[in-house]
Amino acid sequence: MSESPPDPAMIAKNVLGADLEPCGTDPLTGWFRDGCCNTAPSDVGSHTICAVMTREFLDHQVGIGNDLVTPAPQYGFPGLNPGDRWCVTAMNWLRAHGDDAAAPIVLASTHELATRIVPLEVMQRYAVDVPSDLSELDDLGTDD
Repeated sequence: MSESPPDPAMIAKNVLGADLEPCGTDPLTGWFRDGCCNTAPSDVGSHTICAVMTREFLDHQVGIGNDLVTPAPQYGFPGLNPGDRWCVTAMNWLRAHGDDAAAPIVLASTHELATRIVPLEVMQRYAVDVPSDLSELDDLGTDD
C-alpha cells in the first residue's frame, strides 16, 4: 500500500449519499486502517463494505481462503470475532451472499463505490443501521 489515506477535507460518501461514517476502531479497520471503509486504486479487492461479523460469515470466509479469524500480528491484525465491524471486500461479501452466509451491513459506513460490485438493493436487505430520520428510507427504493 503506497498511497496515503484520503484527504480529510475530501470526505467520501456512503451508499446513502451522506458522508462516510467510521466502521470500526476496535479492531481498527479499513484499507488505510483509519477506521473507515475508504478505498483507493491500489485496493483491488474494494474493502468498501462495513460488515458486522457473524460466526457464519467468518466460517464462510475461512472456507474460501480468506481467514479473518486467525491473528496475524506481523500485519497488526488481531483476528476477528462475531460482533466486530470490519471493512470487507465487496467481492467476498457478494460471494457470501450467494452462499447464504452474508454478514449484516452498516450502510452509513459502507463506501458508495461498493455499489459497483453489490447492488444497493441487495445491501439494503442486510442493513443493520437505521437513520435517525426515517424519511430517508423513502428514497432508497426498497422494492424487492
